[in-house]
Amino acid sequence: MSNLRIEVSVETQCLRLYEGDQEIRSYVISTAANGTGCEEGSNCTPLGRFEIGEKFGHEAPMGTIFRGRKPVGEWALGGKSDEDLILSRILCLVGLDEDNANTQSRYIYIHGTNQEDLLGQPVSHGCVRMRNDEVMEFFDLAPEGTPLCID
Repeated sequence: MSNLRIEVSVETQCLRLYEGDQEIRSYVISTAANGTGCEEGSNCTPLGRFEIGEKFGHEAPMGTIFRGRKPVGEWALGGKSDEDLILSRILCLVGLDEDNANTQSRYIYIHGTNQEDLLGQPVSHGCVRMRNDEVMEFFDLAPEGTPLCID
């Protein structure tokens, strides 16, 4: 049985993957522009304990655009758009605390973004955004059921 765990820091805009007490990966991310919270429709990033739920995009090429968790096209990496696209991979988050139990129904994900130049700043609509090449690596490292904490 794996002893992987994930920590997401809203303060430092960083996601860290641990095996036991050893950090094995660290990624610059973006959480919500609206701050933290669990309210439906708030566009906030929820806090607390989670696990990685269903994953989407196993064989999709980098830059695949997802809508409704289905591939609908490809993003020209490096292209510019103000639209908040969900790209490359999706890792759904399942809330394990009473406060964040609605996380899955709010469609809060870890996913790739078309706004990589904004990573490191809180600019998302609630999700945890990552670089596309890094979310593809992370997707393969973090199986469904991996515990995750956002603080």
